[in-house]
Amino acid sequence: MARSALDIPDFRRLTTARFLLSFASQVQTLVMAWQVYSITHDPLALGLIGLAEAVPALTVALVSGDIVDRSNPLKVYKNVIRGIFASCVVLLAASSHALALPDHARVLAIYAAAFIAGSARGFGQPATYSLVPQMVAREELSVSAAWVTVAFQVGSVIGPGLGGVLYAWKGAMLPYCVDAALLIGAMLSAAAIELEPKIAPTGAGTPFARATEGLRYVFAHDLLLPALALDMFAVLFGGVEAILPIFAGDILKIGATGLGLLQASASIGALIGSAAMVRLPPKRAAGKLLLVCVTGFGFCMIGFGLSRVPALSMALLAVGGALDSVSMVIRGSIVQMFSPDEMRGRISAVNSIFIGVSNELGAFESGAAAKLLGTVPSVVAGGCVTLLTVAGAALFSPKLREMDLT
Repeated sequence: MARSALDIPDFRRLTTARFLLSFASQVQTLVMAWQVYSITHDPLALGLIGLAEAVPALTVALVSGDIVDRSNPLKVYKNVIRGIFASCVVLLAASSHALALPDHARVLAIYAAAFIAGSARGFGQPATYSLVPQMVAREELSVSAAWVTVAFQVGSVIGPGLGGVLYAWKGAMLPYCVDAALLIGAMLSAAAIELEPKIAPTGAGTPFARATEGLRYVFAHDLLLPALALDMFAVLFGGVEAILPIFAGDILKIGATGLGLLQASASIGALIGSAAMVRLPPKRAAGKLLLVCVTGFGFCMIGFGLSRVPALSMALLAVGGALDSVSMVIRGSIVQMFSPDEMRGRISAVNSIFIGVSNELGAFESGAAAKLLGTVPSVVAGGCVTLLTVAGAALFSPKLREMDLT
């Protein structure tokens, strides 16, 4: 089954574009974070990068789903890549020695680039989730979701390590140039897709009614809502990616290269988890597996916050990344399997809202909590909140607890 998905040329091209886009985004994100922390030494300033990306992504999310459902999702996806490329151009300009921008102007340019990238990413997931079911058969959706996650995680493994090494070696310009080259590759791969997407009838109604229909569908669904909410709250409070520069610079004292290794550790674990899902796609007892994975993720984050040994910290991030990746595949399979064709863009847009809240607003929450509570207490407290979230989901959503994906 795994080979049959990748044997489809268009799916392979989309997966390649996904990999290159992930690779480029990880390089870009790491260098942006390290630049801001090097200038400000302020955890809240790190959190503001996530906020600058989250605000536009969440603002356009519902509208983007309706646009994807009513237009060509492939064209939308190509424009997503172009938008992130535009953010890279801003970063290249801001880091140029020819401009010699003062530190505060460079920080503002980084926030502007995050805003541009967030605006583009608000359209990315609805477009991807609308394209995949038109490329593969329904019975292969779990495997294809795992492959798409693998592509994302491979880029996430290579990107932080390479970005950290290049930044430590030559400063910001070189990794941003590599970032631009990767995005051009993603554009070319997406341009090679031959599929002419079919546009399902979306029904009548006002733009507001159409845009919010996916939201109403998710909130009325007894599996989609608890699955998405569980993942959102777990990563919102348990995620530590935004404040890794503090751990690398001040707590573990391993520098920019070490920061890349910390981020890559989580991605290596995530890649292993995704690869396991390709070989053993989640079918029976998927709900129980989801709850176990999120529980393990919470414990890993508590352990990471308390660790002072770089190797142990990397190992905990790797295990946490593997568990989080399995939960990502399960959540993606749920969204694909329980979305009507005519609403895939809008439902995946709602999914992207939950993900945006957990990732980008989670980054802001991490920075703000570290500022208020201290870095280590904020991470330990976040892991404890993750465990409480799992307990609530297991108690109040028996359908999620007993869910199969067969």
